[in-house]
Amino acid sequence: MADSEKEAIELVEFIAKAIVTDSDAIKVVAADGGSVLELETTEADRGRVIGRQGRIAKAMRAVLAASRSGGDRRLEIVD
Repeated sequence: MADSEKEAIELVEFIAKAIVTDSDAIKVVAADGGSVLELETTEADRGRVIGRQGRIAKAMRAVLAASRSGGDRRLEIVD
């Protein structure tokens, strides 16, 4: 795992843990050679991470894209 991939994963984990109620259930996994970050949460917290009309998810993707380590990565929220 490259340093930039690790930094991107840590950034997504940090943001997600601040939003959800069960921060221990947050899991971020790199897929497709590190170009996709998959965020896994509990079913109860999934709505908090997505937000109304996807606003929080869009904001998380924007922060990831603006970061030094996440510019070429995509964030997906998986079931």
